[in-house]
Amino acid sequence: MAEGAAPSLLRDGVVLLGFGLMFVLLFRRLGLGATLGYLVAGAVVGPHVLGLVGDAESKLGFAELGITLLLFIVGLELNPSRLWKMKEEIFGLGFLQVAICGLAITAIVWVGAKFSLPAALALGLPLALSSTAQVLPMLRSSGRMKTPFGERAFSILLFQDLSIVPLITIVAAMSRNPADANAPPGWLLALYTVLAVVGLVIAGRFLLRPFFRLIGNLGEREMFVFAGLFTVIASAAIMEWLGLSTALGAFIAGVMLADSPYRHELEADVEPFRSILLGLFFLAVGMVLDLNAIAERPVFVVAMAAALILTKTSVIMLIGMAFKMTWRQAFALGLLLSQGGEFGFVLFAQAQAGLLIEPQAASLFGAIITLSMATTPFLMGITRRFRAEPIAEGQERDGPKVDGANAIIVGYGRFGQTVGQILLAQDIPVTLIDTDIEMIDIAGEFGAKVYYGDGTRLDLLRQAGAAEAEIICFCMDGDQLDPDTIEGVHEAFPDAAIYVRAFDRRALVKLKNTSATAVVREVLESAVKMARLALRGLDVAPADIDRAEEMYRARDKERLQLQIDSGDMRAARAETAKRFPWGNDSQ
Repeated sequence: MAEGAAPSLLRDGVVLLGFGLMFVLLFRRLGLGATLGYLVAGAVVGPHVLGLVGDAESKLGFAELGITLLLFIVGLELNPSRLWKMKEEIFGLGFLQVAICGLAITAIVWVGAKFSLPAALALGLPLALSSTAQVLPMLRSSGRMKTPFGERAFSILLFQDLSIVPLITIVAAMSRNPADANAPPGWLLALYTVLAVVGLVIAGRFLLRPFFRLIGNLGEREMFVFAGLFTVIASAAIMEWLGLSTALGAFIAGVMLADSPYRHELEADVEPFRSILLGLFFLAVGMVLDLNAIAERPVFVVAMAAALILTKTSVIMLIGMAFKMTWRQAFALGLLLSQGGEFGFVLFAQAQAGLLIEPQAASLFGAIITLSMATTPFLMGITRRFRAEPIAEGQERDGPKVDGANAIIVGYGRFGQTVGQILLAQDIPVTLIDTDIEMIDIAGEFGAKVYYGDGTRLDLLRQAGAAEAEIICFCMDGDQLDPDTIEGVHEAFPDAAIYVRAFDRRALVKLKNTSATAVVREVLESAVKMARLALRGLDVAPADIDRAEEMYRARDKERLQLQIDSGDMRAARAETAKRFPWGNDSQ
């Protein structure tokens, strides 16, 4: 039996990967996105069309590890201080979305589909959850993950993941299955959640970091990959053992390592597994799609999917506007989160086990979730022009366009203006991008054409002609860029050299090992020049001024290299203080 299982597993793998590759390539060529390609490929190879691969439920359970890895990587991008700043949006925006959408959809299911109230709650509340596995990759690929829009979308998704525990509790409390009488009560699950989160935080602080320091000292990349996967799976397994969200456990483990020097190595090691398993997850979702249920009641499935999308879009749009988003941004947020989510399948299975709904209802509403997920790429695509930034005060703000420029400058403030004017003085065509309306108007008065837009977004850079440009200069003020953005730009436009303005020493260390051609500290040269002028004003001899500058630059370079090698500003502090007692690592 074991001998027959291996060939079957290999055959299933070949079929799934082959069809997935074919459909994703086709759907990407058609501009429909990879997610829809995976869903269609899964439906084609599944039991309701060609029947080439079976046992979709077990594959779906295994592939959910892709969601766990996804949340771990997202956690790596959010250090605890940044997460704390988002608390109002997580527990304000997120709570309102889950509560209002859940009750609104429950009312629709109860009235429109004639289910009992417990059944309507068991079906409607899970439909309030959106697809983390679909939305986060869309935000990352468009470069909007760390924008205010992306953070609000992520805040809602994170609260949805937190809400799994109370939703499980609600379904369990309504259960009609006598076997569930011995299940833990809701207050105990909530206590488990708090204890598990606290335990993971403590483990991350006192166990994970020393653990990865030990692995890092070995210098073996394979061990680092092994340790990264062990961390994700162990944190998820602990949460699963407690009957909680596995993805939440992985997310917390990622957050605890977000400000560690191992973040980028971990992200690079885990990312390939995340991509493969997430693709397998969508293939499995397509396989479990009950096409017979759709064929028997197509009007109901389509109507309920449309009602789900319309309800969630409208509710999220209103909530977003209440949180001071423009109506266009709120509308985009509603569309992005309008689909049902992967955790709906889990909650439907529990409702079915609790004798609240029939298996046919679980299949039918599973099909509704899948259909709603398939519509998201279409809806985001056909509404792109409608969701564009509004024209301000009757004056048209041109978006960037391909105009044959050799260089693209993102950020046209005091720093970007100097860079741009020197390039223009050499007759080098330049495309200028900024988001400051007032600055754009002032620049226009001096004859400079500055396009409006977020120049960290890959789609906008592509629109600006980055695929043909020779250099891209990021000259924005503040610490707005992260290594992921730089790597994403380099991957999308490998022929363009990337130059980055760094806010301070910490930003330079953070970006030094990226694919950027050069990273420049914005105040270094002006500070050195002022020091030279000050020494000259003190009647110091020119030779001594030159010697002092050379000494500073040599020590600064050596200190910077120590910090880059360690990847941590504090790691070089002891040696820095010993060798350069007058130094400061903050500039």
